Amino acid sequence: MTRNSDESFAALVDTANPAASAYRQQHSNNPYIHSHLHTNTSIYPPSQQPNFMDPFFDDDDDQVDAPHSTFPMYSASQPMHSQESGLPLTRSSAPPAGIGASSVSLATTTNGQPQGWAFDDDAMSPTFSARPSFPSEPSIIPSRPQKRRRRWKWPWQREKNLAGERIIALNNQPMNDGYCSNFVSTSKYNLVMFLPKFLTEQFSKYANLFFLFTACIQQIPGVSPTNQYTTIVPLAVVLLASAFKEVQEDLKRHQSDSELNARLGKALSGNTFVARKWKDICVGDIVRVESDEFIPADLVLISSSEPEGLCYIETSNLDGETNLKIKQASPQTSSLTSPSLASTLHGKLRSEQPNNALYTYDGTLELLSDVNVPKTVPLGSDQMLLRGAQLRNTPWVYGIVVFTGHETKLMQNATAAPIKRTAVERQVNIHIIFLFVFLLALSVGSTIGASINTWFLSGQQWYLAEPSTFTGKAKAFIEDILTFIILYNNLIPISLIVTMEVVKFQQSQLINADLDMYYAPSDTPALCRTSALVEELGQIEFVFSDKTGTLTRNEMEFKKCSVAGDAYADVAEEGGDDGEGTKTFEELRGVLYGDPEGQVSTAAIGDREAEAAREFMTLLAVCHTVIPEVRDGKTRYQASSPDEAALVAGAEILGYQFHTRKPRSVFISINNVPVEYEVLNICEFNSTRKRMSTVVRTPTGSIKLYCKGADTVIVERLAKSQPYTQKTLVHLEEYATEGLRTLCVAYRDVPEVEYRQWATIYEQAAATINGRAEALDRAAELIEKDMFLLGATAIEDKLQDGVPDTIHTLQMAGIKIWVLTGDRQETAINIGMSCRLISESMNLVIVNEENARNTGDFIQKRLSAIKNQRSTGELEDLALVIDGKSLGFALEKELSKSFLELALMCRAVICCRVSPLQKALVVKLVKKNQKSILLAIGDGANDVAMIQAAHVGVGISGVEGLQAARSADVAISQFRYLKKLLLVHGAWSYQRLSKLILYSFYKNITLYMTQFWYSFFNNFSGQIAYESWTISFYNVIFTVLPPLVIGVFDQFVSARILDRYPQLYALGQKNVFFTKTAFWLWVGNALYHSLILFAFTVILFWGDLKQSTGLDSGHWFWGAMLYLAVLLTVLGKAALVSDLWTKYTVAAIPGSFIFTMLFLPLYAVVAPAIGFSTEYYGLVPRLWTDAVFYFVLLLVPIVCLSRDFIWKYYRRTYIPLPYHIAQELQKYNIPDYRPRQEQFQKAIKKVRAVQRMRRNRGFAFSQTENGRQDQAKLIRAYDTSKSSARPTGY
Repeated sequence: MTRNSDESFAALVDTANPAASAYRQQHSNNPYIHSHLHTNTSIYPPSQQPNFMDPFFDDDDDQVDAPHSTFPMYSASQPMHSQESGLPLTRSSAPPAGIGASSVSLATTTNGQPQGWAFDDDAMSPTFSARPSFPSEPSIIPSRPQKRRRRWKWPWQREKNLAGERIIALNNQPMNDGYCSNFVSTSKYNLVMFLPKFLTEQFSKYANLFFLFTACIQQIPGVSPTNQYTTIVPLAVVLLASAFKEVQEDLKRHQSDSELNARLGKALSGNTFVARKWKDICVGDIVRVESDEFIPADLVLISSSEPEGLCYIETSNLDGETNLKIKQASPQTSSLTSPSLASTLHGKLRSEQPNNALYTYDGTLELLSDVNVPKTVPLGSDQMLLRGAQLRNTPWVYGIVVFTGHETKLMQNATAAPIKRTAVERQVNIHIIFLFVFLLALSVGSTIGASINTWFLSGQQWYLAEPSTFTGKAKAFIEDILTFIILYNNLIPISLIVTMEVVKFQQSQLINADLDMYYAPSDTPALCRTSALVEELGQIEFVFSDKTGTLTRNEMEFKKCSVAGDAYADVAEEGGDDGEGTKTFEELRGVLYGDPEGQVSTAAIGDREAEAAREFMTLLAVCHTVIPEVRDGKTRYQASSPDEAALVAGAEILGYQFHTRKPRSVFISINNVPVEYEVLNICEFNSTRKRMSTVVRTPTGSIKLYCKGADTVIVERLAKSQPYTQKTLVHLEEYATEGLRTLCVAYRDVPEVEYRQWATIYEQAAATINGRAEALDRAAELIEKDMFLLGATAIEDKLQDGVPDTIHTLQMAGIKIWVLTGDRQETAINIGMSCRLISESMNLVIVNEENARNTGDFIQKRLSAIKNQRSTGELEDLALVIDGKSLGFALEKELSKSFLELALMCRAVICCRVSPLQKALVVKLVKKNQKSILLAIGDGANDVAMIQAAHVGVGISGVEGLQAARSADVAISQFRYLKKLLLVHGAWSYQRLSKLILYSFYKNITLYMTQFWYSFFNNFSGQIAYESWTISFYNVIFTVLPPLVIGVFDQFVSARILDRYPQLYALGQKNVFFTKTAFWLWVGNALYHSLILFAFTVILFWGDLKQSTGLDSGHWFWGAMLYLAVLLTVLGKAALVSDLWTKYTVAAIPGSFIFTMLFLPLYAVVAPAIGFSTEYYGLVPRLWTDAVFYFVLLLVPIVCLSRDFIWKYYRRTYIPLPYHIAQELQKYNIPDYRPRQEQFQKAIKKVRAVQRMRRNRGFAFSQTENGRQDQAKLIRAYDTSKSSARPTGY
């Protein structure tokens, strides 16, 4: 291939998971690639080659001037007609791979990912070239090809993308050995990479790096004033504790991977299907998947149990959509419905190379006949069954494996488990650098002091035998610097990292044990899988949420309807402003079948209303593409749209049961009386028409048109003098205000003559090859007119409990919520309204353009308009809605900044029809350009890339499986638990950890700065003021509990107050508790306390304090007294900063001092007695009986802390922060009168809602539409009255 086509193809196979590095192969020339492949097939002119860039993480890419790219996934496929089949899907399927310039070009990525975009933490996934050759006859088996040796690849080395095509032999497994296995790994570590990866992560923490340096210089003889193991042993303990935690967390990932890889599938072996683990399934295998099973690898569908090779799959794990997708096998293979027939397949399958495009596929099946004549069968996305999808409502399917393991489209959309580091950790690293510079300055200053003595005063200090030569003095200077570094090294507390790890682990355990986040129906508690990120839960500014399964329950319910101007619901409601209330469904049954119990007045029901009600129910039972299936005596409905299934189920509840479909008719039971309606024509739903119609012949022989769709398109096609229009529109406004999914329903009688004329036009349109869909739409327009409005339906896409309240509360907390969903635009807007993401007062900015130029122009115009409006002082809430196609353009480098600027001006953002990779790209865009903490929440495999791209990932362990929960940092079972997770646990964790870190720095600086002040009095000799093991006990025993208790149990306000006043969450977003200013104030306070403590005791002991016995007190007497005064001061500071006192606080703060006063005399007696340490010999009787000792302990800490107490009083009284006021509200239990105001505000919002919904209805209908499948032809393939005649597949 030419260089241009190689480059254009290289953009396709953009990969996402470095875990897929198992087998890499070098591309080889393929003899099956036709000669015209060697021509330049690039879709770009030479001057417009695509710009391969990384706009998120490459700061130098501004030098590249690249044109906008196009996205073939959104363009229409070139039609291709097969002589062997008249099915419509073959007319529009892709040409054989590598032949011609298909509009589904391989030159660009097809999932909405801009040209050349790659994740910063992604390595290239493996791709494989095709095998060299295959036999031309099934009877000839060539020698098995040699396996290529695996090439060594450095971790930073990138693989070249493969061009050409993949060739797979059918029923000839030895020829397919070169492809990767179906083994999948999502773990963070493996045996080989654990040590380098773990050590890299640990030593990226500067504290660990500093202590490693200290431990090294301690090994130099004659330099260290302390024992050579006092640093390296604690550091090893810290690393071992961290390693244990990492191993435990990653073992859980390995365990879930093992469970997934050990799932059993069925693969063809000879003439029978045998059970085989998923990891053992290979490329080229023919596998059998049964109903409700997950698909183990990417398959090409060859046959199924359904007529004409049809099957239904649910792709909620891939794109979040719950409506079932219809797939159809090629007519050339759909008859292979037994293992013996499937084993006769011979030939080869030409396939595109692995890529991350979920919605496209190009391939060709070349089958060999009995006379070895190849038959070409084109393959497209209609035959592609993706790993992670689930087979629904279809007993079984056969498929050929084309992509396995990390080459499947699902895994190509995944990203590697990243190493996440919190903002607080990064700040701690910066503070440690500051302290290290400060420590160096102290060391150099002390060394200069020592040098002055050595150079200028050595004559007066001749008895010290100091070096006199220049070389000796220079050597002493270097050694002194190292000595003082070791002496002052605990200015940076070595216990800080361990304490932080322990506290974070305990905070995660508190999250796990919270009963408010326990979901009893599924017995699922919250699970914090990554404890290292708990404090970031208190600093979130953006939440990126999936819709399906996260905000909603994946359940549709027929909730209300308007029939002949009367409103009905499953539960009656009181009357509104017009005095008319909602009636119950029981009253509707009375209208339909008469009222034997006299609940409905017959006088109030006219014949016209009763007739309209019967037509309404008939329409719901007849006008659809649902297929009934009886299982366990209960009818289940196969529907490609959940809305349709809900409407048919609603009709069944009201006595109109649809139970049988034949190729030309449907059978319904009206109040247990069977009735047959002949289906003449179906005018399909699409997003342009926004309606669906069915032409039927009734049992009486008359022809009727039944139509359902959005009110905007139905109302304009009604006949004049409609009796129910106004009342129905009022009901629609009410339904839309409640966030229900609405449809209008209408019908008309069609004269026989008119129908015959129209049927001729319709058949001509159906026979059109090019522009068939447009021709059918024009034909439908001719008959969809002069209709009679029967009423409207309202379906509830059930939200999870508490979703609207949670979203509203999070928005009040200053958190911006973006919804990223694979659903259609109308559906997403509808859910946005029902869950209060979009409020009544917001104006919608809808971006739905066809190309990059129009998208850019629209964004720029809206930006200018909003800026001009806001410059005048007029502010209005905006909500941005953008579809996947426009988002693909908006994420390109030229538009990304403008798009982000527009999105940040909006209070809510909804992205529709987005691929998993686009979700991650949106998160990465905000992550790079905003200094904000991001959280992503989802429940399916399609959300994993987004969850891993955000700072914090939250998984919902819900209906769609556990893929997201396994990859997330925190797993919860309901979206509503996010409120407590962030506003309470997050806020507490951030405040606790901030206080712990600052206090840890404070207590160490206070003690070790007294060592520095002492240097001025000991000739800068490096003499320590305290006994060496007593210093070690300071961090390990005497002050270890206060920071732990503060970090685990402290609460600056209660959970109730945090829930009542979500605005307090802004303290974490603004990083109020852990600023650089706060850090240096604590450092300054520590210097002040150390100076007061040292100065007071030195003045008291000036000339050495004489005891009553007449003896001098001595160095260790003074040192022990100063040490205990420092200890009492730092414990008093802990008491001052503690907001909540529990029994653990009492045990930690007063308890630590009491323990010290008991332990230290015991140590001072025992240590000298056993020869362990002799400094304290004879100290106890002298020190603990001296009145001056107790005077110092009482007076000096009070003097030190009086300034802190006065400042605390002044600040709380005269310049209080918001949480100070909240603490007063909590202490005095002041009531909150805001609920009365909210009732008044709700009344105002109701008026605004009605006004707004007149402009924007709650219409939604998630019917599958792809332009390739003829719904009418598909449903005519079914005869459910002969279900026992289906093949068993065995």
